[in-house]
Amino acid sequence: MEKNYLYIHEIIILYKHKNGLCNASGHKIKELRETAGLSQEQLAAKIQLEGLNLNQQAISRIETGGRLVADYELLAFSEVLGVPICILLGKDDWHGYR
Repeated sequence: MEKNYLYIHEIIILYKHKNGLCNASGHKIKELRETAGLSQEQLAAKIQLEGLNLNQQAISRIETGGRLVADYELLAFSEVLGVPICILLGKDDWHGYR
């Protein structure tokens, strides 16, 4: 079985967003999930169909800002929720973005 993670043997310093959260997209992911009528478990299942191993607990931590969101995860959320990535990052006026 192929591993889809890396062990890092160096210290990594993670900086929190200005509001103290670990990501800038969690609140929007939650809003879009609720608008779509999906539970966290249902969203996790859809993300898993995109090939990522995220469960309900990971979705919860993302939505509350307690977990980082990798760029490839943003791509999956964008696909599943049907919005451009800039919307997930809080740029509601997405005209002109690609």
